[in-house]
Amino acid sequence: METKYLKINPADNVAVAIVALPAGEKLIVDGKEIVLNEDVPAGHKFALQDFAEGENVIKYGYPIGHARTAKKQGDWMNENNIKTNLAGLLEYTYNPTEVNLDIPHKNLTFKCYRRKNGDVGVRNEIWIIPTVGCVNGIINQLAEGLRRETEGKGVDAIMAFPHNYGCSQLGDDHENTKKILRDMVLHPNAGAVLVVGLGCENNQPDVFREFLGEYDSDRVKFMVTQKVGDEYEEGMKLLRELYEKASKDERVDVPLSELRVGLKCGGSDGFSGITANPLLGMFSDFLIAQGGTSVLTEVPEMFGAETILMNRCRNKELFEETVKLINDFKEYFLSHGEPVGENPSPGNKAGGISTLEDKALGCTQKCGKSYVDGVLPYGERLQAKGLTIDSFLGDADGELASDLLQKGFVSFYAGKESSLAENECFRPLSDLQLQWEFFIYGKRSHRITSLQRELIQQILSAVSPH
Repeated sequence: METKYLKINPADNVAVAIVALPAGEKLIVDGKEIVLNEDVPAGHKFALQDFAEGENVIKYGYPIGHARTAKKQGDWMNENNIKTNLAGLLEYTYNPTEVNLDIPHKNLTFKCYRRKNGDVGVRNEIWIIPTVGCVNGIINQLAEGLRRETEGKGVDAIMAFPHNYGCSQLGDDHENTKKILRDMVLHPNAGAVLVVGLGCENNQPDVFREFLGEYDSDRVKFMVTQKVGDEYEEGMKLLRELYEKASKDERVDVPLSELRVGLKCGGSDGFSGITANPLLGMFSDFLIAQGGTSVLTEVPEMFGAETILMNRCRNKELFEETVKLINDFKEYFLSHGEPVGENPSPGNKAGGISTLEDKALGCTQKCGKSYVDGVLPYGERLQAKGLTIDSFLGDADGELASDLLQKGFVSFYAGKESSLAENECFRPLSDLQLQWEFFIYGKRSHRITSLQRELIQQILSAVSPH
């Protein structure tokens, strides 16, 4: 018998249509007959009871908003008749939840590249990174020159990352540019890096070199174009040296405990929170049980489900960091005269997501049920093992990979909108030795920095899923 609906949680007073359901359709839910009063599209909700005006609508076991007007059992429940409960800042109380996943440790390994500092990368690429946008032209020429000369043999990619920053930036903008570029240079997916500067920019190459901290001087080289006679010839000379080293790198077996996975993109439609996202949550819990790390990002997509994460914080200090993270983002919206609860895009709503709480409860399924063991400030590098919440700005529909990519994470994307074949949307853990890296899907960017956008678009254009 065809499954036509799903009631996600016993406490829910709405159910999700698995297929498009016509008006007059009779369904038996918890032993009670429900007759649909109107057509309900696939992924959308229908009422399991009568609703009074203002009464909470429950999905995933939590309120996703309230009824704008009185509604009848069998009615189609959507953004037109459900209003968010979100309205500004909240006072939060730490009510810790005990977590017991009972997942055995299996001593699994995966194939990767071990770097000199101990970090591991899932790719081995040569990157050319400018300290300033003024040298974008030459870095593109250098990347193309090395590709022609070597055909990329022995490495996964040869990539330039042009951007328009580093010249006249000041204050936090300048510091954030330095942080993102630093994270790129130190990324373990880069087997070798050529940093190219002009020489007169605010982001001075010598100062940036010090900002990097410790790095492998055999794998990271610098060139200041104003200090060389022929920047192309000098750049190619340095790249040949870097290529000689990187092309000899080989994958090695590494314990699964060293794998770091970035969890990104929220509930894009009514199916995401009941299909792809819970699957990722199960994977995340399994990985963490093996000693690995997963990172949940896109803070604005947590609004409405944040207390679930807060109560899973390992200790009070992490709880307070999470509260600050959430409220800082809410204050950002409020300070610009923007509501905190109107995140779902037209595409989200068309797919069955009615409110930000609806989206958030689906989004947070990606991180499973593990304890929260870390809160990661913007632009900083990961330190904690286990589940970490990243203070990334996020994007509404998940087009671009976040700064997680610059921090050495593997990013998984899974869902019905994936451009990959269905059997490639999520690989079983036994296939981790395969050379997969990034699974990408989505629609548009939202509140992502221009620098990140340009850097990441370059990454995505050069990375092909295996």
